[in-house]
Amino acid sequence: MPPQVLMLVAFGVFVLLMILSKAVYILKEYERGVIFRLGRLVALKGPGLKLIIPLVDKLIRVDLRVVTYDIPPQDVITKDNVSIKVNAVLYFQVTNPNDAIISVANFFEATSQIAQTTLRSVLGQVELDDLLANREKINAQLQHIIDEQTEPWGVKVSVVEVKNVDLPPEMQRAMAKQAEAERERRSKVIHAEGEFQAAQKLADAATVIASAPSAMQLRFLQTLVEVSAEKNSTLIFPVPIDLLSSIKGFLDRGAKE
Repeated sequence: MPPQVLMLVAFGVFVLLMILSKAVYILKEYERGVIFRLGRLVALKGPGLKLIIPLVDKLIRVDLRVVTYDIPPQDVITKDNVSIKVNAVLYFQVTNPNDAIISVANFFEATSQIAQTTLRSVLGQVELDDLLANREKINAQLQHIIDEQTEPWGVKVSVVEVKNVDLPPEMQRAMAKQAEAERERRSKVIHAEGEFQAAQKLADAATVIASAPSAMQLRFLQTLVEVSAEKNSTLIFPVPIDLLSSIKGFLDRGAKE
């Protein structure tokens, strides 16, 4: 066979292989293929071996797996005029491949920009204390707002989590002083409550003793036992006032007689 014919045959085989390579696609389980025919959307293909018409059809792969996107640190001024840096993480996935390709030029870039602007907007409407104390509520609010804006693109935002809140040094010192003052306040309140309870118990004991004078005598005897157990050289014996009054009355009668 002449060399010219062999070259033509080889060229033809090469062109045929190139055409076949454009006609055969293998889609993985987590992929979908959006097919355009002469510029018009015609079908959405699932996983497996797929054949299209070369030079007429065009297949665009779309990944359906959950994408994790780290939102870069954003400069935010809170409602109480505190300048902070906040970053977050965003989890989203394509639920409608047709809308993800047709409705927006680049759904990943569009979702990331929406996430950044929404983060600055929402956190700018809350105070710093609310941001630190109610982070779960703010995360749910961010997820709801971003998901509403990406839904027309066939993108579902499942989770938004605020990761780090960087405070200026002067604000960190102020919060440390505030926390120390709060701990001191709680300590004083607990001490005052203890003093109040002790005083209340003493008042209750005084009421019981007043209603039963013999209880005081029993208390005197118990005190004597406790003092004698210490082996002290000096023993103090408390004498009831009533007993002294009785003795004085007896002596007064004897003097008159």
